[in-house]
Amino acid sequence: MGEAVHTDMMAEFLRASGGAVVMDGGLATELEAHGADLKDTLWSAKCLFTCPHLIKKVHLEYLEAGASVLMTGSYQATIQGFLSRGFSQDESESFLKLGVELACEARDTYLGKCSNSSDEPKDGARLRERPILIAASIGSYGAYLADGSEYSGDYGKEGNLEYLKNFHRRRLQVLAEAGPDILVFETIPNKIETQAYVELLEECNLHIPAWFAFPSKDGINVVSGDSLTECVFIADSCKEVGAVGINCTPPRFIHALVLSIRKVTNKPILIYPNSGESYDPVRKEWVVSIS
Repeated sequence: MGEAVHTDMMAEFLRASGGAVVMDGGLATELEAHGADLKDTLWSAKCLFTCPHLIKKVHLEYLEAGASVLMTGSYQATIQGFLSRGFSQDESESFLKLGVELACEARDTYLGKCSNSSDEPKDGARLRERPILIAASIGSYGAYLADGSEYSGDYGKEGNLEYLKNFHRRRLQVLAEAGPDILVFETIPNKIETQAYVELLEECNLHIPAWFAFPSKDGINVVSGDSLTECVFIADSCKEVGAVGINCTPPRFIHALVLSIRKVTNKPILIYPNSGESYDPVRKEWVVSIS
């Protein structure tokens, strides 16, 4: 596929959705609201083997609330992380696939309700048939480490190109094979991991579009201190990348960051900020920012 194909896919999705698209919200927040215990290095990925029905339930609730993009529960799901918990390679890969399958099942269930007026919910949820995108979430290497380094980009000696490519390669292949509409590289904290993702997309011939989302804590750079515009330029150069944007960033920075991104790409821009809090890697929780 050429660059135009992937960019046009996102542009067509936006056109079919009225020019703008509402994504879902925090999966982990809603899983906890439903009673899931996420105090774990796997975070919400733990639910892929403890309570997958809750993931599907949350997906469906987001659709009923009006979301048109479902992010799979695979942000912190890695083969290495599952192996460290005693699962086999096959089991680990099956959990990655399950994340995509649950989102697809939720979409099918929702669209089925839309086509059957007798299923109109009684709790105020609105049913509206529309294009719905299944986005396979891929967290950074720092998310796997579960030490807060996804918010600093400091990976130590492992932070080199080949190591990161080897870490992510099979995960990308498995998720792509599971059949999502798009691969989502989220909370990319530095330029080296951006480059690793681009090279993997070009080498693996996955034939699926991707979007890249970067976090910032100063409204100028990504969280490692690397230039945001340089990271976006690397992503923009990849023909598989259909959109770029900002995630996990205080809302007050979003406008300026969008303007910076638009200077280096004409691709669709996505934004999904955080609440304005900062992550404390020692307490492993979000705290009110004083800046």
